[in-house]
Amino acid sequence: MKVFMEELDFLWQSAKFSSTIVFAKGIALHGGNFTLSYDTNIPRQAGLSGSSAIVCATLNCLLDFYKVRHLIKVEIRPNLILNAEEELGIVAGLQDRVAQVYGGLVYMDFSKEHMDKLGHGLYTPMDPSILPPLYLIYAENPSDSGKVHSTVRKRWLDGDSLIISSMEEVENIAWQGREALLEKDNDKLAEVVNRNFDLRRLMFGDEALGSLKISMIEVARSVGAAAKFTGSGGAVIALCPKGPSQAEDLKVACQKAGFIVQQAVVVSSFLSDEEPKVAASN
Repeated sequence: MKVFMEELDFLWQSAKFSSTIVFAKGIALHGGNFTLSYDTNIPRQAGLSGSSAIVCATLNCLLDFYKVRHLIKVEIRPNLILNAEEELGIVAGLQDRVAQVYGGLVYMDFSKEHMDKLGHGLYTPMDPSILPPLYLIYAENPSDSGKVHSTVRKRWLDGDSLIISSMEEVENIAWQGREALLEKDNDKLAEVVNRNFDLRRLMFGDEALGSLKISMIEVARSVGAAAKFTGSGGAVIALCPKGPSQAEDLKVACQKAGFIVQQAVVVSSFLSDEEPKVAASN
């Protein structure tokens, strides 16, 4: 019952914040009632953004029901979702929400200059076909993907030099990853994926990350695959720069360790042709 009520709260907060932004813009809404329900196949508390997916889907339903999709900038929709989750006490960032709003493959630039001036990052959709095969690894036992953010966030706000320098390197890694994708350099991509996890481990520490999550990374690396967390929960994304035979080795190693592994499918962008143009013009 607690889980059910929490997820109803996600629906409510999403509706509340989307209404707030609509009213702030002076957009008139038509009357009428509706019934809102949900179903999900996203594993719970596995760092796969299951809660924000519910909020994002709710927001999309409301935009279509009230026929205001063309009036709400694409770039601010992730902020609406994040605001709803923050109201519920969930510590999170914008990245997952951007991916869910845009769909497909997105390069995200969260430079301070953009955030201060625009209130959001610069988001550039990319062609998902440039991605190498990716593999999702997760454990059946869930974990809390929100609490591990807390200490690092505070240290960042307090000006901790290790956290700040590490986050600056994470930003640079995102750029390197984009270049590796465009150049179809899977070996370079594997390097930056591994470095991403190494930096997270340095910042958070093994106790916060948990031995189970670390073991998923270690199993992937044991066959030469590159791996990093999908978020802060119990899931890992891996790539095999050496090709199909290495991917088979990865599947065998994960199954022996008791982890679930399956190939990830990255769908194309959810946005209509008009939506990015609306976002750019407002």
